[in-house]
Amino acid sequence: MEEKQAAPAPPNPPSIDSKFRLVLLAAHRAEQILRGARPKVEAGKKKAVRVAMEEIKNRMVEWGYGPPPPEPVAEEAKPEEEQPVAASVN
Repeated sequence: MEEKQAAPAPPNPPSIDSKFRLVLLAAHRAEQILRGARPKVEAGKKKAVRVAMEEIKNRMVEWGYGPPPPEPVAEEAKPEEEQPVAASVN
């Protein structure tokens, strides 16, 4: 009996750096489509995730990393208070 092999996954579009990011983008875009956003490609009877993947493959979905995180504010150096030293018991 012949075993069916899964089709090789299409390569990520050049602007997407990992499969994980591709999945996140597709999931986010599919959710937008399910909530009523108009597809940017001919949807037909395709599922929302397939439509989202096609939009991403055709570079129709813009995305970014977002704003950089704020830099931590350095606290002023406080002079250390002297702690009482425990006396040793003899």
